[in-house]
Amino acid sequence: MISKTILQQAAEKNIIDSQQIEPLYQFIQHQQGDTVSDNREEPLKFIRSFGDVFITLGVILLSIAINMTELSGYYYWLPVIAFVVIAEWLVGVRRLALPGIAILLSILFFVNKAIAFDHENATLFGAGILSLTSLLFYLRYKMPFSLLPLAAGLVAMIIIQIGLDIINNPVIFVAPGLIVFVAAIWFDSQDTARLTHLSDNAFWLHLLAAPLIVHGTMISILTSDLAWIQSINKEILIVIFFTGFFLLALLIDRRAILISTQLYMIYALTQLLQNQLSSTQNTMVYILMALSLFVIFFGTYWYMARRLIFGFLSGSVISRYLPDLIQKDTK
Repeated sequence: MISKTILQQAAEKNIIDSQQIEPLYQFIQHQQGDTVSDNREEPLKFIRSFGDVFITLGVILLSIAINMTELSGYYYWLPVIAFVVIAEWLVGVRRLALPGIAILLSILFFVNKAIAFDHENATLFGAGILSLTSLLFYLRYKMPFSLLPLAAGLVAMIIIQIGLDIINNPVIFVAPGLIVFVAAIWFDSQDTARLTHLSDNAFWLHLLAAPLIVHGTMISILTSDLAWIQSINKEILIVIFFTGFFLLALLIDRRAILISTQLYMIYALTQLLQNQLSSTQNTMVYILMALSLFVIFFGTYWYMARRLIFGFLSGSVISRYLPDLIQKDTK
């Protein structure tokens, strides 16, 4: 079997293009019947070995060390330039995704520092510059993670432009969350076999879209004083929402949606407990418990559940834009 290391060596000798490494590697695995690429799981393509973790920790330590120096003003552009040079080697040549994530976050951090020096009240401007930085990083290196801070920056700009109080109007998170979700679905539909960077693009966008939608919907339900919501048990509405959200994740075969949702739920529960909101504590606790049981059970029988619930859609028009709906569990 041809390993990824061999493909990387071929790219270094200009036998193949460096951007062909991952698609070619996934194609070889798929042809040889490798279970990792047989649509059984969502592979974590941004980490390949412990060496990636080792290099990433080095990048993080370097960022912390630079931040501890007495830089100020325009001098913050110096580490930005330094990390761009590092990115040229680690991301542009070596195609290391996990260190690339750390590098991009470091660049965004120091760009924000530099902007804050010259613009005292430039929240919208800052969000725009950070989004532009992420876009340039994506265009240069085609690194899927770049789309997450890009989309987050655009969402921030939209919310700032609307000008509403996000604390008292959490529903405003839903619309941009749905826009990001639609963009993720589009990328997924272009690569239903999950073999190229288009699928990776969708992965990161789903991680952003899910918490936005969940936060906007859940808090709106819990705090709403609308008559029709008051007439219905709020706990029932939340259970219905999460059930529908889970079925959607199952249909498009994206456990990443539930992962980011779980992380948000843990955060929300922590905040509620700290603020001692007794009227909603029990609701949140029970919902979190139910969601956890859902994830434990269906995480084990994910494809069986997907086949039983949505198998009837196999061969339909919608199935053309989804991963295989009738695939079997290999365990």
